[in-house]
Amino acid sequence: MDGAAYPVAASRLVTEGRIGSILVCDDDAAIRTVVAQALRRAGHRVDTVASIAQLRQEIARGLPGVLVTDVILPDGNGLDVVMSLTDEYPGLPVIVLSAQNTLTTAVRATEAGAFDYLPKPFDLAALADAVQGALAKGAARPVDMGPAEEGGGLLIGRSPAMQEVYRVIARVVANDLTVLISGESGTGKELVARAIHELGPRRAAPFVAINMAAIPRELIEAELFGHERGAFTGAGARVAGRFEQAAGGTLFLDEIGDMPMEAQTRLLRVLQSGEFTTVGGARTIRADVRIVAATNKDLTASVSQGAFREDLFYRLNVVPISLPALRERRQDVGSLARHFLDRAAQSGLPRKGIDKGALSLLESHDWPGNVRELENLMRRVAALGRDTTIDAEEIRANMGKGGPPAIAPGEVDPDLSAAVAARLERLARETPQAFEDGSLYERIIAEVERPLIEAVLARCGQNQLRAARILGINRNTLRKRLDTLGIDPSRRTVSA
Repeated sequence: MDGAAYPVAASRLVTEGRIGSILVCDDDAAIRTVVAQALRRAGHRVDTVASIAQLRQEIARGLPGVLVTDVILPDGNGLDVVMSLTDEYPGLPVIVLSAQNTLTTAVRATEAGAFDYLPKPFDLAALADAVQGALAKGAARPVDMGPAEEGGGLLIGRSPAMQEVYRVIARVVANDLTVLISGESGTGKELVARAIHELGPRRAAPFVAINMAAIPRELIEAELFGHERGAFTGAGARVAGRFEQAAGGTLFLDEIGDMPMEAQTRLLRVLQSGEFTTVGGARTIRADVRIVAATNKDLTASVSQGAFREDLFYRLNVVPISLPALRERRQDVGSLARHFLDRAAQSGLPRKGIDKGALSLLESHDWPGNVRELENLMRRVAALGRDTTIDAEEIRANMGKGGPPAIAPGEVDPDLSAAVAARLERLARETPQAFEDGSLYERIIAEVERPLIEAVLARCGQNQLRAARILGINRNTLRKRLDTLGIDPSRRTVSA
């Protein structure tokens, strides 16, 4: 099995329900026996070897889910092997054990790319926890989260703070416990919610997201629970709410701290009873969903201020996950920056490298916009950078003071400009006649108009009257544009 194939295999270990395969390398037979027994009791399949040569032979037959290795081995230094293996197989999590329990050894293990470092003598429970976190990391990173508002598409990071996030994810993916994700805006809360969904038993069913802060207060209940025809002015047909759309899957309640009190009361009843009715309806519907909520507010403070129900808070906060701000995990900035440059290149922007001076500047920045701000900056420099390698001057010129400036009404988002420029580059390569037949303007406008209309319809639960009002056009105009663009208004989407 080669390095490129590893992440898919690692993900399959978790999503098929097996806890994982572990390879233990230590020249002490007693340690091999004790570690193997402890991990087997935790449900893992464990193989053991006593040397680097045997380790290489075992890996040649197939990569494990996690490698646990000593540093001092009879035929070499385990840290050199770790560095080599993490280069060859970037997704392979390695846990280093060492009797040389010095700061230097710990730092070298981290620099070599180890997932975790445990000094001997070590606690077997701590080792089991580290293995579980390593398996979660190996499984969560390759998952294609699809488009998301929270910064990227993947969970990336080797920092201790992110390792703890991986450990918690690993513990909750197999059950239906309610999860409350807290963290500043832009830290990746939706990505964590998607990881929990994609790695869990509900992954074949929909993942449905709703942003409480983006829905008018008077419409939140209809958005969540759906409504019947005639339930309110403009309700011309029955519309399924997010609970119904997510049936069998996961419902992600983003910015739950912005939910009005009356809607909180109804949500609490649903969580307690597992049932709901639509607005204007009488039939009871079973709420077969897993709830994952997120907030950038301090909900304990909101509870004390009377702005959030205490009983609902405890219902949601069964498993808390606290996402660190990017400034609290600066060691992850470099890997995130490279990842976003790769994603920019995959979307059609020029492929760019980044030098050490630029990385140093990125790591020193406080990132008030967190991972989302970093991604936007990387897309900007990929689109506008003059050279193939991004340097500190390029970063400084595009970063500005305090991060990217806010987009004022009437101004153009530089990321939108970069996306249009990338589309033009692809057209020039793939369809050069588009620049000669006089259709370029209409073509690009139609391509921008389609996702705009689809996104607004999704936000409105496919209610065309509300969508037309938000777009600032009349309903007949919207219907004509739907026909022209070939958009099926009955098609359900699964994200807000």
